[in-house]
Amino acid sequence: MPTFVFKLLIVTAKDLLGNTKSTINRNIMNFFSIDCSTDIESLFVKIESKTFNKVLQSDKHNNDSLMVQILEFFRENDIKFEDLSQIYINQGPGNFSRLRSSLATAKGISLSKNLKLFGYNTFIWSCANFFNKSNFIYSFIKFRNKYFIKKFDSKLGGSFAVEEIERNEIIKKYDNKFKVIPKNLEDQFDEKILKLNNLAVVDLNHNVLEFLRLKGLLDEEFIKPLYIS
Repeated sequence: MPTFVFKLLIVTAKDLLGNTKSTINRNIMNFFSIDCSTDIESLFVKIESKTFNKVLQSDKHNNDSLMVQILEFFRENDIKFEDLSQIYINQGPGNFSRLRSSLATAKGISLSKNLKLFGYNTFIWSCANFFNKSNFIYSFIKFRNKYFIKKFDSKLGGSFAVEEIERNEIIKKYDNKFKVIPKNLEDQFDEKILKLNNLAVVDLNHNVLEFLRLKGLLDEEFIKPLYIS
């Protein structure tokens, strides 16, 4: 067993020692989501009709500190792992080491607490509210001073790969296309891009991940970081 997973089992066991058995109905798919893809890292839990969220201290970049922050978040809100049935992890794009460590944490929790693990990425996450509303959707992200694009069909499917794209090409070719960028990355985009027609700047809401899962749009196998350079 990997050292980290073994340590995680010990930490979570000690943290939950003495808790009574959960009375929450896990069959309604209560879930926990981890997003460490950008400098604004976050945790989110949905249990029945209640939601809880927390912005993390992004200056801490190792598995142990992330797990400590998760346990603190759960204690602060009286959340138990036994209340949950699924865990979602953002696969990126983002810093590779941070994505890898957060994925290791998610896998450790999944194994130790018997939670179904799903992966998502920021491209499809930003498009979730536009399911079946446009023939094609173009999701843009800026990462390490480079622009990247992923094309989706109306059902947010299709085998379109992530591609690097130049600023001028976005301006010239995509003015009249329906485009989406995440609000938390808005300040990184060129002003001319932000003034293009048919551009939606969207808040990334963890609640929509449940919709993506129900539509079969989250990864269930071979969940690994989405790394682009």
